[in-house]
Amino acid sequence: MHQGPRPERGLSPTRTRDLQVRVRAEQQTPDWKARYAVRSGVEGTINEFAHGHGMRRCRYRGQPKTHLQHVLTAIAVNIERLSSRPASEEASRSRQPTAFQAFLDQQMIPRSRSWRTLGS
Repeated sequence: MHQGPRPERGLSPTRTRDLQVRVRAEQQTPDWKARYAVRSGVEGTINEFAHGHGMRRCRYRGQPKTHLQHVLTAIAVNIERLSSRPASEEASRSRQPTAFQAFLDQQMIPRSRSWRTLGS
């Protein structure tokens, strides 16, 4: 029984090239670059965990203990990252005031600059 020509499997070379040209042009847009920057940072972090901290293998059996190992490793990595930052970088980036703090400042109501001084 002959049922006619078989449908093509995959993409033809012409369609493949057209797709490549379109995707490569899209990769030059600022929107695509911004999305990729986020993905790149996430992939770098995952790579650091997998290769730098041995997260492909777990020391323990069971999901609760495995989860605990992952959480503690993440905490250790965060501490390591924070301790390697230069001190001047930490001081130069101060947080923006919250809406409530900005309101107090607009009304010229004195507010404590630190939660540590509230009790004294």
